[in-house]
Amino acid sequence: MTDSVTQTKNLSTVMANCLNLEDPKSFFLFAGAGSGKTRALVEAMQMFRKKYGQEFRLSARKVAVITYTNAACDEIKHRINHDTIFTVSTIHSFAWELIRTYHKDIREWLSHNLKIEIDSLQEKQQKGRAGKASADRTVQIDQKQKRLYRLDTIKYFTYNPNGENIGKNSLNHTEVIDIAAEFLTDKPLMQRILIRKYPVLLIDESQDTQKDLVDAFFTVQSAYSGEFCLALFGDMMQRIYADGKASLEEAIPDTWEKPAITINYRCPKRIAKLINKIRSDADDHIQEPADDAPEGFVRLFLVQNNDGINKTTIEAEIAQKMVEITSDDQWSGNNQEIKTLTLEHHMAARRGGFNDFFEPLYQISKFKTGLLDGTLSGIPFFSQQILPLVKSLQAENRFAVARIVKKYSQLVSADTLKTSESSLDEICKADNAVKSLFSLWDGNSEPSLIDSLKAVAASGLLVIPDVFAPIVSRVDLAEGESDDDSAEATDNNPDIDAWDNALSVPFSQLESYVQYISDKSPFGTHQGIKGLQFPRVMVVLDDNEARGFMFSYDKLLGAKAPTSTDQRNVQEGKETSIDRTRCLFYVTCSRAQSSLAIVLYTNEKDKIRDHLQKLTWFDEDEIIDIGGDTLVSGGT
Repeated sequence: MTDSVTQTKNLSTVMANCLNLEDPKSFFLFAGAGSGKTRALVEAMQMFRKKYGQEFRLSARKVAVITYTNAACDEIKHRINHDTIFTVSTIHSFAWELIRTYHKDIREWLSHNLKIEIDSLQEKQQKGRAGKASADRTVQIDQKQKRLYRLDTIKYFTYNPNGENIGKNSLNHTEVIDIAAEFLTDKPLMQRILIRKYPVLLIDESQDTQKDLVDAFFTVQSAYSGEFCLALFGDMMQRIYADGKASLEEAIPDTWEKPAITINYRCPKRIAKLINKIRSDADDHIQEPADDAPEGFVRLFLVQNNDGINKTTIEAEIAQKMVEITSDDQWSGNNQEIKTLTLEHHMAARRGGFNDFFEPLYQISKFKTGLLDGTLSGIPFFSQQILPLVKSLQAENRFAVARIVKKYSQLVSADTLKTSESSLDEICKADNAVKSLFSLWDGNSEPSLIDSLKAVAASGLLVIPDVFAPIVSRVDLAEGESDDDSAEATDNNPDIDAWDNALSVPFSQLESYVQYISDKSPFGTHQGIKGLQFPRVMVVLDDNEARGFMFSYDKLLGAKAPTSTDQRNVQEGKETSIDRTRCLFYVTCSRAQSSLAIVLYTNEKDKIRDHLQKLTWFDEDEIIDIGGDTLVSGGT
């Protein structure tokens, strides 16, 4: 078994050599599940601080560290005692930090981009026919033209990486990433500014970092390899967002160092063996469990996927079976403490009660990442403004209501109160607007999201994001007016239609969705548990319930043959649905610290059992058959 002490010393030596400013060398550190990647990142920072900390403080240079979430940023800052020689931020925050003072360049980029977007919309308008889609485009063209016309009046631009960007001078999340990537790629001066201020750039979760920015960083590193150290920490098997760079590991130049952490400190021996098997057809990375790791437990439950089966009951019975197998009573009963992970968001949405809101938006490819992390334009407006306001009203918390209105409402903004003849009138107007919104819940009724949007738009209580402008303008179509004409349907804007459908659902679905993305839901997915670990994990696989074409457990586990598309993608070196499914399966199974129950709903139990025996992923007594609603056989 690998000597963890020796490996740690070797890794420290490699990183120290790479982080030598006299002769910097970029590197990609492979760090599989449970390997202590964050610990290695912090160790690199501490080594650098010990050697160069005083020099950097005197020269105002810094080490930039990019990680995926604000929570991860806070954890890293805490571990290095908030030392100011390190700038630790998310990718959006870092991108904004790079471009935020270049208002003239941003203005020129926006002007060029807006003209392209307007031309595209006008071309579609000329070719299209009158109707809903045409009306939507009219609103969009008007919005973009107004924004284009007022660019010259904007002295500075603003951006909030953690919320809705709705000011006249604000940039959205996509624009910030696109501008930073283009500036770094095309402007040598921006490259020089980056390496002078940040001679070292460390990127955590590099497999999920936005691909255009990763490519831009590669461009800078190639041009300034003797002055700039780019260090990537990650594992391609744990790539879970579509906008990350595919085949990142293969793109690493031969001149880079490629150290690896091959010890899994999280998983017990049996689970470490399983996840090694899962990834074995994808790459050559093998992990060893820690020397003191317990044996652990793995069971696969094959469930006949009949119509009308009670999955809640079945999963409760499986949890009780795990009590018998593991002698761990926290699998079931009053002491139950398990984490249930679904492998596809449709399943989590359906089980969590927000599928009607989630489904239309998830169909739009460019919406997916923002939808999954809650940053999609339009969502912070609901999650940070309308929902907290409604919850405060329901709790009769007047102080919280006043605080939210003061923070977000233009009706009581400093400028409004300053220019108004009567501040009291403005405050009364805001109070009436709040009452109008809350009246939607009178008599225990529940409004739709579009009802709440219309209410705040009509009263002017909150500033409506641009993404909703076409929707607000068309929700008052005459009763019974139809948009079913097939020619008109092909002319529609799918982005707007997706929001139209999502906003038609009951308001409570938004609250369930917000709980989900905040990891407060009992149902999690691979995205929601990035970097987390749990003693007892139940992974639920169900292709029928997931209804996704991007993933297929029946294909991964041998119940179905690869499609012609899969075969073509293999020949062309592209990612297949089987590849994506393998990653999801690896990520979820590797969360378990003690015991793992995998529940597979399928109509092909025999095929899967035969295929798994060939794969040798599970011992024979680890595969348990379930028929109907009853456990019928299996080992202990």
